[in-house]
Amino acid sequence: MARLKLDKIDLKILRNLQDNGRMTNVDLAKNAGISPPPCLRRVRMLEDTGCIRGYHADIDTEALGFGVTVFANVGLHSQAEADLVAFEERVSQWPEVRECHMLAGETDFLLKIVASDWDAYQKFLTTNLTPAPNVSVVKSALGIRTSKRAFGVPIDLDAESD
Repeated sequence: MARLKLDKIDLKILRNLQDNGRMTNVDLAKNAGISPPPCLRRVRMLEDTGCIRGYHADIDTEALGFGVTVFANVGLHSQAEADLVAFEERVSQWPEVRECHMLAGETDFLLKIVASDWDAYQKFLTTNLTPAPNVSVVKSALGIRTSKRAFGVPIDLDAESD
């Protein structure tokens, strides 16, 4: 995606929505220092250009019975583009995988996986991930606790984008 030219008002809108996606347009406009109609037009433009990709609820994983988070480093036998895409497509079908990042370096992919417990993760590992085509190695790291979770990006209101 080409980098958009955003002014301070756009950045204020983005920062506020990133912090509270349920903020009303009236409150959003007030915080941005503009009236509601132009604020709504700016939000629609930010959505249409893909700068805002969606709105989501922050769900407590443990409250829903997902007490285990695992970060799996996955190595593939082949890094040909077709094989990378095939792996990504397979991963997209597994609901336990919440994030998939292709990496440069020793590991091909880093997956963030949630499970109800360690046994459920091991079952996923042995029935889905390890036997998947082209997978050569999986190294699992069990998450102990999360001390920081920041969504989006750090938006600097003092610097307009280019």
